[in-house]
Amino acid sequence: MSYHDMSTRKTEEILSMLREIDDSPRMTQRELSARLGISLGKVNFLLRALIEKGLVKMSNFKQSQQKVAYLYHLTPHGIEEKTKITYHFLKRKIEEYEQLEAEINRLAKEVSDAGLLPKKEGDKEIDGPGTASRK
Repeated sequence: MSYHDMSTRKTEEILSMLREIDDSPRMTQRELSARLGISLGKVNFLLRALIEKGLVKMSNFKQSQQKVAYLYHLTPHGIEEKTKITYHFLKRKIEEYEQLEAEINRLAKEVSDAGLLPKKEGDKEIDGPGTASRK
């Protein structure tokens, strides 16, 4: 399955998880859950899927005398996939930015055509009908 076919939210969660693993390999699943704002069960599910796909490797290490913890590392394939996902994410965000910029320009023109411009250049406030400027 290609990451292009996945939902935007799932792709963003996977990208966020790959980034966190890359930045902090000793992070626990509970810490990943807190940082990513997703449930512990979902973190476990996504990690297992990433390990199964060969994007992440898990290895044991002793955190203390009684606890065993895990290190999560991106594999070379994981690094490659993270780069591809990042590229597509950036491309989509640039498209969204350009659409938003075009909409802002259309709105600014409408406001300008209606004679409702800010009082001075650089002033972000716009007086609308029946509203007073708050400076």
